[in-house]
Amino acid sequence: MLPLSVLFLLSMTVSAVAETGDLKIRFEYGGDAPEPGSVNVDKDVEFCGKHKLVDERLLVNQENKGIKNVIVYVYTGRGGSDLDDVKPANNTHTLANENCRFEPHIVIAQTGDTLKVTNPDTVGHNANLNFFNNKQQNLMIPAQQDKPIPLVEAEPAPIPVDCNIHPWMKAFVVVLEHPFAAVSDENGDLLIKGLPAGEELVFRAYHEAGAIKDVTINGKEDEFSRSRFEVKIEPGLNDFGTVVIPADSLSAD
Repeated sequence: MLPLSVLFLLSMTVSAVAETGDLKIRFEYGGDAPEPGSVNVDKDVEFCGKHKLVDERLLVNQENKGIKNVIVYVYTGRGGSDLDDVKPANNTHTLANENCRFEPHIVIAQTGDTLKVTNPDTVGHNANLNFFNNKQQNLMIPAQQDKPIPLVEAEPAPIPVDCNIHPWMKAFVVVLEHPFAAVSDENGDLLIKGLPAGEELVFRAYHEAGAIKDVTINGKEDEFSRSRFEVKIEPGLNDFGTVVIPADSLSAD
């Protein structure tokens, strides 16, 4: 049998691990699901034209109206949450110029991480990263090559990434001082894991196609002031429910 002191430490460790919560949210389009827009492939047509490219600014699931690529993260700016310092994970995230589009469309990273921009295509691309706090980059990425970018500072908002050679290509990089962020999948679902439990946290929701303000949450009208909302995080799974965004709030134009 283990000594009482060891059992006490084990119980304290289990308790500490248990005092985190996960936040689950689903985002739904409040109208008929639009078809993704077409792309005018007018550069490197022989290569890029053979891929089924669509405008990724607004992607809505035709079956369940789930909205893809909604970003939600704990907001720590003015009026936001005060989080304890989080140890850097020092991860490397790949942003590929692949098949004449960026993959993934959204990169979520933490300060101390590295963004590796790659080009598995047979044509050249560039990655124009319009950072505020990190060094702005406009990199040529020759075919079959890659370039690393250190992410030293947190950014105040999702940062757009463009390819000036192929103007339809766009992605976003989110750089935070913490790991508490997620992006919705093809069904509109996202899950933020490991949030500190017992606290009311401020979250920010972002979508490139428009501001997320007037919403309906589980059938009740609500408002995200400045695209922000608060949630008291309990240990375990916190199901925020379904957030319906009105059709006139999001536009692919």
